[in-house]
Amino acid sequence: MSGAPEVRAYFVEDNPTIRENLIATLEELGGVAPVGYAETEHQGSEWLVNHPGQWDLAIVDLFLKQGSGLGVLQATRERNPDQKVVVLTNYATPDIRVRCHQLGVDAVFDKSNDIEALIDFCLEMKGTD
Repeated sequence: MSGAPEVRAYFVEDNPTIRENLIATLEELGGVAPVGYAETEHQGSEWLVNHPGQWDLAIVDLFLKQGSGLGVLQATRERNPDQKVVVLTNYATPDIRVRCHQLGVDAVFDKSNDIEALIDFCLEMKGTD
C-alpha cells in the first residue's frame, strides 16, 4: 500500500453475506476502511446525515429490509463535494441508472458483474485524497 489514507466507507446493505463479503473484498483490494453499516433506509439515511465528517463513500443497495436505497440517496443529496455515493444493486437497469443519477449518485454498479469497477472506483478515490 502506498500509505495514502483509506477511504472511509459506510454500507447500506441488508444481506449479511453480501455485506460481509463486500466489506472484506473492499478492505483487501480497494483501500476501504468500513465505518459502519445499515440494513434499512431510515438507519442509513440517519447515520449518513448525522455523521457528515465521518465518511468518504456510501455504498447503497436499492432493495432493503425496510424502505429503499432511493430514500438514502435522497437524504445524501446535500453532502460535501468530496463525499461520494454509489449504488450497488442487482437491478442496474437503464431506468434505475437514470433515477439514481437524478438523485445525485456518483456511480451505479451491478452486483453480478461490476465489482471490479467498484474496486477501481474506490482505488481512484483513495488516490485523489
